[in-house]
Amino acid sequence: MSQKLKTLTESNLFQRLILSTIIVAGVVAGLDTYPAFAHNPFLDLLDKVVLAIFTLEVVLKVAAEGSKPWKYFTDPWNVFDFAIVVGGFLPVDAQYVVVFRLLRLLRVLKLVRSVPRLQRLVSALLNSIPSMFYIGCLLFLLFYVFGVTGTLLFGANDPLNFGTLPKTMLTLFKVVTMEAWPDILRIEQFGCAAPGLGYPEEMKDMCTQSEAFPLLGPLYFIAFILMGTMVIMNLFIGVIINGMEESQEEEKEFERAQRRLRKQRDMSMELDDMAVIVEKLSEQLNVIRSQSTLNDSVLTQQEPLRAELIALRRENEALKQKLGAT
Repeated sequence: MSQKLKTLTESNLFQRLILSTIIVAGVVAGLDTYPAFAHNPFLDLLDKVVLAIFTLEVVLKVAAEGSKPWKYFTDPWNVFDFAIVVGGFLPVDAQYVVVFRLLRLLRVLKLVRSVPRLQRLVSALLNSIPSMFYIGCLLFLLFYVFGVTGTLLFGANDPLNFGTLPKTMLTLFKVVTMEAWPDILRIEQFGCAAPGLGYPEEMKDMCTQSEAFPLLGPLYFIAFILMGTMVIMNLFIGVIINGMEESQEEEKEFERAQRRLRKQRDMSMELDDMAVIVEKLSEQLNVIRSQSTLNDSVLTQQEPLRAELIALRRENEALKQKLGAT
């Protein structure tokens, strides 16, 4: 029974049903954001149908494990599916409706589980987290060094962007995303009081110590952009790509292991068939041997009779000879 359930849950038809249900759940979550569709009976019915299908999926997969249902929870994706289903049955008060809608929105993330390529990408990202952590530490050090330097250099000229260390760090984040960094560069290069290049008119009162950095300003921003954007971000991309390659290699190794397991299973089945054939041949050989033993015993019993018959024939011939002589 458990094997049939496992075959059912792994079939393409069942996977398509779950994928279609996830898409419907996403559409329902999106329509629920419009006031016109709020508390719509049809959408509420669809939501209950979606929850019923997801619940059925969990029940079937747990039952497919047979006498070891806890093995279902050894897969993190199964734990995620189970949490989504349990969240759908939690009693929700009116003040927690937004939280409940967010829980329903998590059903869309099941799409990652249903699409193998998305699952491979997420696995690669998760495998890359340790390396990304060290790159993040390096990026933080870069931000801190340039943040302290920028505050000391440009703090007096540009208190809006470099007045304090937190402001400088936020400005550097804007720069590393390549967002409006030329405007900030012009303020440092020509001074905050430069007409048309510095602060706008409504912020001129913040510019109390205008100072131009025609050479140091461009060097500062060019160095930070090259190191922060071109190098560090490329390191992030390289780590993610490397993680994807490792994930693909693990998947290929898993497929090779499955093929070897199938070959071993086929060889085992062939050996079992050969064992059955040998057993049948052995039974037939035993029957032949028993018949041969029976024939030998019959022949052994017939030997005295043959000897007596030969003796009688000889006596008969002797009598005939005596009668002929007389």
